Amino acid sequence: MRVNVLVGGPLAMVPTNLIKERANEKWVGVDRGAVTLLKMGIIPAIAVGDFDSITDMELQGLEDALYQVKVYPPEKDYTDTQLGIRFATQGNVPDEIDVFGATGGRLDHLLANLFLPLQAEFKPYLTRIKIIDRQNVMAYYLPGAHTITHLKGKKYLAFVNLTPVKRLTLLDEKYPLLDWDSEIPFSWTSNEFTAKENHFSFQKGIVAVIQCSDPLKIGN
Repeated sequence: MRVNVLVGGPLAMVPTNLIKERANEKWVGVDRGAVTLLKMGIIPAIAVGDFDSITDMELQGLEDALYQVKVYPPEKDYTDTQLGIRFATQGNVPDEIDVFGATGGRLDHLLANLFLPLQAEFKPYLTRIKIIDRQNVMAYYLPGAHTITHLKGKKYLAFVNLTPVKRLTLLDEKYPLLDWDSEIPFSWTSNEFTAKENHFSFQKGIVAVIQCSDPLKIGN
């Protein structure tokens, strides 16, 4: 089972065609993301957030159209994206949690979303979460040996340790790496696949793997 979460980031970075393909799947609308889903003809299971970026009329439209709308004060303990992930993991925990609209715009929002799966409350779901936009698909990995499958249209491959890492090894990528250690976050960018499936491993830490493309080579 997959749950999709659309938060309120810039629409220019949202892969609208992919979202429309998933119209019949379960959606959580976060703040303006809920309004965007309605405009696309998708009824989210729930809308959550402080909704400080939409008008009173738009909020009323959500309340009229949706079964559940949870409105929080702007001064709250959770960010809107955190609220979206919390609701996505309620009940039967999904196998996949794909987050859209979490990139672009303000850097503080981007960094908050990037590091969200490392927080204690969300870490149990870390390997289930992906952050997706028009150019990037980012997944999170815990220590071990892993196989990654090349996504269509994504030329580049990046390995980013978000915590100290031990013995990061890129076995069969275009630019291999052997038993690399680091005490600080670091991004090995612009690597590439050498086959449909490539492999990597590490013994300690948390690593984000990003498949990405250049802006001129993407569609919706």
